[in-house]
Amino acid sequence: MTSPLPSPASSFAEGRWTPRLWGTLLVLCAAMFLDALDVSMVGVALPSIGSDLGLSTSTLQWIVSGYILGYGGLLLLGGRAADLLGRRQVFLIALGVFALASLLGGLVDSGPLLIASRFIKGLSAAFTAPAGLSIITTTFPEGPLRNRALSIYTTCAATGFSMGLVLSGLLTEASWRLTMLLPAPIALIALFAGLKLLPRSTREQDHKGYDIPGAVLGTASMLLLVYTVVEAPEAGWASVRTLLSFVAVAALLTVFVRVERRSPGPLVRLGVLRSGSQIRAQLGAMAFFGSYVSFQFLATLYMQTLLDWSALHTALAFLPAGALVALSSTKVGAVVDRFGTPRLIVAGFALMVVGYALFLRVDLTPVYAAVILPSMLLIGAACALVFPSLNIQATNGVPDHEQGMVSGLLNTSIQVGGALFLAVVTAVVTAGAPDDATPQAVLDSYRPGLTVVTAIAAIGLLITLTGVRTRRARPTVVVAKSPAADAVSPAPDAVSVSAAETAATVTEVSAERVAVRD
Repeated sequence: MTSPLPSPASSFAEGRWTPRLWGTLLVLCAAMFLDALDVSMVGVALPSIGSDLGLSTSTLQWIVSGYILGYGGLLLLGGRAADLLGRRQVFLIALGVFALASLLGGLVDSGPLLIASRFIKGLSAAFTAPAGLSIITTTFPEGPLRNRALSIYTTCAATGFSMGLVLSGLLTEASWRLTMLLPAPIALIALFAGLKLLPRSTREQDHKGYDIPGAVLGTASMLLLVYTVVEAPEAGWASVRTLLSFVAVAALLTVFVRVERRSPGPLVRLGVLRSGSQIRAQLGAMAFFGSYVSFQFLATLYMQTLLDWSALHTALAFLPAGALVALSSTKVGAVVDRFGTPRLIVAGFALMVVGYALFLRVDLTPVYAAVILPSMLLIGAACALVFPSLNIQATNGVPDHEQGMVSGLLNTSIQVGGALFLAVVTAVVTAGAPDDATPQAVLDSYRPGLTVVTAIAAIGLLITLTGVRTRRARPTVVVAKSPAADAVSPAPDAVSVSAAETAATVTEVSAERVAVRD
């Protein structure tokens, strides 16, 4: 359980935050910023890494995939560890490991060691991400204050990703090692600040033991799932190895579910998934991140391969989307308070579908302002609405002792969705790769992939639409009264009718409140 900050009640009651509250949020935002920064910087640096270390394309893939494997594979364990072992302790230890792994990645001279450092960084992020999110949700009370904090927190991810693209283009010009080393000092500064600012937390005292079998099965199933999805395009989706891996994943997940249903202290309490809003948040997170990562992958290939843009030029093309998210960070919380998460998620997915569909118009001589920029702005607006709203919806109504678990679930959905849909889109593009690799033929092979990206976002829109319920006006019943009736006491039947109407009204209002909250 997390102990409160010194006298936060008055600050919360007055709607203002103390300097220490701001400091706490900034430390957590720094970790989220680093996660996104690290992912985007490495992608642009891969060609330089390959030529310097003499790595093949398949080995280079694992510099990215190693991080995804560690991150996506251990998120469930990281989320529950934060609840059981203390959020502050887990966050700070993992952040220290992240800093050391960043230092190691910038100094190594071999591919395997670089991949190992990336796996360790992903593993540490699997603990910092759910721990950081659960610190926010247990420090800031549910409602406008938490919505504002989460909107700022999630904005840092988009800002870090956008800045990573630009910084990588600049740093790689000097040395790819700088892209690996840059997160280390930032992580160390956040670590020392966190030691002073983060609220004290203790281990959960009333838990019902440690779910070791669930932890082993959950981690093994997620690791194998992410590994299978990452390797499927190379091995072939219909290959024996891929099919057997998916069968093994299904078997592990089946045993995992049975163990969790019987465990007194499960790694994941399956009952949390009985909530419709929780399921929509998890599925929406998969569609949201999966579609965006796939779009960014194809758009980067299009700009650098077909338009012959530099890494920096490509990064600047994506910058308007990130800038729009950063500028809206302080406003999204108030919008969530007014309209609720379901409506904002639906609106965001609608903008995302339109943005992806507009990008299908690209050709070999695009006018950036007329063709590419509208898509970037629509996608940026969508990210500003959807990402914070998904985090708010997933964590609302969840008790403090399960915040880490839910945060781990949400981040797992994000990472698995990204790995799964990127692999699917890559397979679609690869299947349509032309024998005659003219620029126009290559562009035509990208269009089916962009169509799949648009379809993924459309599926996310349909899923989240089920959470928007129109509030129907309650019919008003007018009862005519005789003037003579005012002079006499009401009959027992009249009293019964009045009581029944009152009960019906209370029930109806309660149902409306449940619908709005959901």
